[in-house]
Amino acid sequence: MVGSSRSLIFIPGNNQRFLEKSKGINADILCFDLEDSVPTEEKDIARGYIQRIVKELYNNTELKKERIVAVRTNSPDSGQIPNDLNKVIVGGVDAIVIPKVDKASQISEISEIIEKQENERNIPNEHIKIIPSIESSLGVVNAFNIASCNERISSLVFGIFDFLHDMKIDNSDSDVLTSYMYGRAKVPVDARAAGIDSIDSIWQDINDIDGLKKDLKLGKKLGYNGKCIIHPSQIDHVHKIFSASKQDIEWAKKVVQTLDEAQKNRATGAVRLEGKMIDAVHYKQAKRILDSI
Repeated sequence: MVGSSRSLIFIPGNNQRFLEKSKGINADILCFDLEDSVPTEEKDIARGYIQRIVKELYNNTELKKERIVAVRTNSPDSGQIPNDLNKVIVGGVDAIVIPKVDKASQISEISEIIEKQENERNIPNEHIKIIPSIESSLGVVNAFNIASCNERISSLVFGIFDFLHDMKIDNSDSDVLTSYMYGRAKVPVDARAAGIDSIDSIWQDINDIDGLKKDLKLGKKLGYNGKCIIHPSQIDHVHKIFSASKQDIEWAKKVVQTLDEAQKNRATGAVRLEGKMIDAVHYKQAKRILDSI
């Protein structure tokens, strides 16, 4: 799976109008949803709708573009994942988002099902990635084990509202931020330690743009690589925060040039750039910025 993970938008799998509109959405990850947005009696209908839109995107490269196509299944405890995967794993699916993951053993079982279906349906081996969503106290405690348990895992998602429910925290509390900060901050650390990306939780109020911007900046400071979103109007704001700015790019170019020249001159250790000392760690950071553009 290639592509960026700045934005992951959830699209209800039972809504044909929204599925059709998804063709024009410029999010990095289109995630067709079978879980909370789909009533129990409409799960099977949604599976069919999602299969159809995935195939349509797969067969039209202009529609697919560079976007990652994902499907969010039902939770491991629901017992519905085998039915979900049997229907939605077709050519064109790049990733499976698994909600409410509490422990690594849940991922192993799902990976085995995906491997079997890749083999049966002529999909390249290990093409389909897994994106576990951490939404409980147990999931937060086990986040590193989950992130590092399987080679298919490409990112962790933090799911805020189920986490608040599990922790018995009132999400209407004006000071709710401090009450869930440990869980929100731990997930990107564990993901990075496992060598994968992390995607922050949704911002629920689509009309509160100022609140969204503040939340995006906080998420980036915590180490997240992107954000889950629920409305296309949030995409540009997300991409602006999680993309390198002109200032970042200019700084990165100067760092690389300065340290490359220092190495040619056999200088070692830290060197001075615009009054500040830079060394190998700044070089790595600068290269990461330049590689992202």
